Amino acid sequence: MAASSCSKLVFGKREEGGNGAFLLQYNGLRPLENNRTASALKKPNGFFAAKNRKFRAVSAMSSPTVVAPKREKDPRKRIVITGMGLASVFGNEIDTFYDKLLEGESGIGLIDRFDASSFSVRFGGQIRNFSSKGYIDGKNDRRLDSCWRYCLVAGKRALEDANLGPEVLGNMDRSRIGVLVGSGMGGLTAFSSGVESLIQKGFKKITPFFIPYSITNMGSALLAIDTGLMGPNYSISTACATANYCFCAAASHIRRYEADIMVVGGTEAAILPTGVGGFIACRALSQRNDEPKKASRPWDKNRDGFVMGEGSGVLVMESLEHAEKRGANIIAEYLGGAITCDAHHMTDPRSDGLGVSSCITKSLEDAGVSPEEVNYVNAHATSTLAGDLAEVKAIKKVFKDTSEMKMNGTKSMIGHCLGASGGLEAIATIKAITTGWLHPTINQFNIEPEVTIDTVPNVKKKHEVHVAISNSFGFGGHNSVVVFAPFMP
Repeated sequence: MAASSCSKLVFGKREEGGNGAFLLQYNGLRPLENNRTASALKKPNGFFAAKNRKFRAVSAMSSPTVVAPKREKDPRKRIVITGMGLASVFGNEIDTFYDKLLEGESGIGLIDRFDASSFSVRFGGQIRNFSSKGYIDGKNDRRLDSCWRYCLVAGKRALEDANLGPEVLGNMDRSRIGVLVGSGMGGLTAFSSGVESLIQKGFKKITPFFIPYSITNMGSALLAIDTGLMGPNYSISTACATANYCFCAAASHIRRYEADIMVVGGTEAAILPTGVGGFIACRALSQRNDEPKKASRPWDKNRDGFVMGEGSGVLVMESLEHAEKRGANIIAEYLGGAITCDAHHMTDPRSDGLGVSSCITKSLEDAGVSPEEVNYVNAHATSTLAGDLAEVKAIKKVFKDTSEMKMNGTKSMIGHCLGASGGLEAIATIKAITTGWLHPTINQFNIEPEVTIDTVPNVKKKHEVHVAISNSFGFGGHNSVVVFAPFMP
């Protein structure tokens, strides 16, 4: 879930799938010194897993030449943001969250949720003193997996922010309001506890909540159950690209007139032994235990992996026509988005950046904007060796002149929140639009020379955002880009 910008997985022996293709060759963030030759690795179907693996021709990913882009004009199809809600390492308040980011404050610290003293990575963006008061009753709060607690609080706060509280919703057609909150990992605490009960005590001791609280669709389901929202309801799980995929899907429901409002985002709570241990096994995490606040350092030459985070970020997406009819406060506009696949490797990005660059191009086409209009990128920027530079290469391929562009990395302060990262970063992007201030990318001590775009290093900057994109990429080669802009009637 650390995204296609994450490090390459290590395997002790050849791992074969049903089609005979295998993935090998990588020791964490760095290529192994003694790789087998490509000829030894070649399979009958023509796939390679060598260090310098060749790319198959992907002509389908080339976009046709288009005329001057045109933004959507139909108020039934224009999509605006009318509410935002979150649960984060900086608390549950939107303004507090963004103020902390603007200050360049790191939310990373030592893990104390479990005894991590024997782990090679002992820090993360752990949420402390989380409060669900007023949003979840005491009994359910004690029973629920934190993944769903974060989701319910973020979702209900987003509805409140959109002036869609219980009394207002009670007088609306709730069959026209959907929920689409995804998760990369799902209820990992519930799953881990269930497996532990099975092994230690037998199947009769497994709680009846084991399956319901483990599956990834339960966030959307519980939020709908609590609020009575009967529109489209499901979840998407595409690792760390999850939330952006949800935004794209939700927009389609609105534009096809299947819903007037969608409550959309991502949620994650994986800072526990299974989650941390699993990513340690992937050799994807920074091991800067002596300097946890300086560990997440996108684009810095001395970066050594990503830092785990957690939380939830949820937007209320609404058709402009519906928002204006009910007199909603319009925060910003969602112009469009796109999704693509690298079709390359389980965890490693394509070195040629084709999957990402084509995704950016397609998102701009969907949004009806030209590359020259974009002047802010909220980058995926996980602080991994391969991923950070692959993303920059793709950005520079699409945007020929980046002299006026700003690009920052929210993960430098809150860590990589996996399936929730796109939701939280969408909120950061929208706050940049509404405040005119970009938060810094902290821990920029020695930036890679290939990174010639302004990363807003260490100190916030004033910047009027014309059009912004927010990138999220996930394990499996899942690429997603969403486009936001100031709302203009």
